[in-house]
Amino acid sequence: MSNPYPGIVIVGPTASGKSRMGIALATRFNGEILSCDALQLYRRMNIGTAKVTQFEREQVPHHMLDLLDPAEEFSAGTFQDLARKSLEVIRGRGRIPFVVGGTGFYLRALLEGLFDGPSREETLRARMRKIIERKGPKVLHRALERVDPQSASQIAEADGERIIRAYEIYLVSGQPMSWWQRQPRNALSGYRWLKIGIHVARARLYERINTRVDQMFRSGFLEEVESLMALYPGDSPGFKAIGYRQAVEYFNGHRSLDDAIEDTKMESRRYAKRQVTWFRRDPDIHWIEDEGESEKLAAEAEAMVERFLGEIGSKEAEEGFGIC
Repeated sequence: MSNPYPGIVIVGPTASGKSRMGIALATRFNGEILSCDALQLYRRMNIGTAKVTQFEREQVPHHMLDLLDPAEEFSAGTFQDLARKSLEVIRGRGRIPFVVGGTGFYLRALLEGLFDGPSREETLRARMRKIIERKGPKVLHRALERVDPQSASQIAEADGERIIRAYEIYLVSGQPMSWWQRQPRNALSGYRWLKIGIHVARARLYERINTRVDQMFRSGFLEEVESLMALYPGDSPGFKAIGYRQAVEYFNGHRSLDDAIEDTKMESRRYAKRQVTWFRRDPDIHWIEDEGESEKLAAEAEAMVERFLGEIGSKEAEEGFGIC
């Protein structure tokens, strides 16, 4: 094709229905799904990450799932490299990539590239990890707020690794990470993207999150965490995720089960708020309103994709991508 290759992005906060929409649209438009979720990269972390089921994967091919053990570290740069290779695999099969997920930083790394910032300083990072071990991540987060308030506002107070990286960049270079992020990057070329965002009214979204957490704890989540604790060290990156952290603290006797559930709900709601804030900054996202009518929402998204493919070249799209 002479035109840029089409791709669809589906974003939104946790519990907004991204995966369901992605599967429906990919099925309709001969697509494959590339997951853009930092936690679904981990094997054996299924219930707590709301990972798609094996049946759903058999319906539509999925990429960027189950690549790591929960004890392994992962970076946006590595995600960028692997995800771009997956895009080429999908493109090579003549299918449309549907990038689906809520990890905004990884999505930006995939499409816009990463800034060429200073390399890691392991001695400095070790010192900051010791501070976190002694005093908790909030202390370092407050220090980051003083030198780079923009980056601090986008990083959760409990996200020690991202706090360390942002503060490390400032200490090594003298420039905040937000400054580096404005510098030219290795943007992805050869594609034209339609970005669809799912907006859910806050009260309805928070109700969905609370319901999802309750169902999660009733559906074998504690057994999943217990089996992971038998396999991996307690300081594994996977155990820092929302829900997993609270469950580990419950098993270690540091909080009650009720408290673990309520804290998981609260942290999930806070995370959803940060996701909405992140994605609202992107003027290219076309938002559709989820008013609780799933058929109406699906029809609106489908019409949006059809118009987009028509703009690229309806004849080429229909013949080259097997739209039924």
